[in-house]
Formats: sequence, C-alpha cells, structure tokens
Amino acid sequence: MCVCSTCFYGSQCEFSTNGYGLSLDAILGNHIQQYVNINDQTITVQISLILTVLMTFTGLMDGICSLITFKHKDIRKTGCGIYLLSSSITTLFTMILFFIKFHILLISQMIFLTNHSFLQFQCVTIDFLLRIALNMDQWLNACVAYERTIIVIKEHNFDKKKNPIHRHLIHTDVNDEKRIWCIITYSSIAEKFNIILNSFHCCVPFIINI
Repeated sequence: MCVCSTCFYGSQCEFSTNGYGLSLDAILGNHIQQYVNINDQTITVQISLILTVLMTFTGLMDGICSLITFKHKDIRKTGCGIYLLSSSITTLFTMILFFIKFHILLISQMIFLTNHSFLQFQCVTIDFLLRIALNMDQWLNACVAYERTIIVIKEHNFDKKKNPIHRHLIHTDVNDEKRIWCIITYSSIAEKFNIILNSFHCCVPFIINI
C-alpha cells in the first residue's frame, strides 16, 4: 500500500486534488465500476452521463447558432465579430472533445476498451487539446471585452479602419513571374507590442530550459 503525500490519493498515488491538476479521470474514475453495465453504475456516473449529454447538446446548439449569426460579413467588420466567430468554433470543438473524452473514460474504466496504444494517444492529445480550446475561448472573450471597453470609451470616435486584420495578400508581377504573398503590416504601436510579445514567448522558454 502506498502512503500518499498531501493532495494525492489512489492505489498508486496517481490522482491529485490540486485544483490545477484535477482531471476528469481523477474526478469520476473511482466512481466507475468495472464490468458493470451503465444501467447498473453508481448514481454519480449516471448523473454525470446525463449532464454530459445535456451540456454537449446545449453547447453544440449554442455554438451552431453563434456560428450562423457571426458568419455574416457585416458583423465581422470589427474585431468583436471575428473574435465571437472564432469563439463559436472553439466552443463546438471543446464540446465535441469533452463528449469524446467522457465516453472514452467511461468505456475504458468499464474495461470495454483496452487498446493501450489508443488510450495512450488520447491521454496525451485530448486533454491537451481541451486545455488549449478552453484557454483560447477565454482569451477570445477577453478580446471581446477589451474592444467593447475601447468602443465605450471612444464612443463616436471609434474608427473600424484603425482596427484591421494586419495580414493581407498582395500580388506581384515581376519579369513575367506572378506571385501572391502574405504580408504583415503593423502600426508602430502594434509593431512594438508584437516585438515584446514575440520576445517574451521566445526568451522565457529558453531561460526556463537553461
């Protein structure tokens, strides 16, 4: 028997109650009974299954409706429309991943799924993709809130032309060579911000690795 340190539990101390490390496996795994049909599983598992189906259905409907709303070109003339359209896509992606993750956990813990390669693949990919999707959605919502704040502050002085997508295509025709290039054009402030951001993402991981 393992003597687990604080915040860890399980037969091999494999689970943690730390808020940042808590996963679906740690929350629900011990409640799933092996070799038992879903109808005879614990009430916790059955309620979790019902809630997962309802959450997935609601999330998909919300994402689809948002996607239909924000796909119109007029709505996407400002950053908010683009952010909300992107958020709709990440919502759909998140709900599908969560639904898949829940059912893989349920089936594998009931020992109906024992393919080790598949389980290893989903272990290192689905949770990672879920975390990325959730973080992306939070940042997109933060961008929406930020732009709306700027609009409220500037009111009638807000200019959509000053809030462009900085990447665009240009066509060149030199010496009968026709090419299409993806060009980035920043304002001076955006350029400085981009330099700082790129430096941060480059230097911090490098320093950590040292």
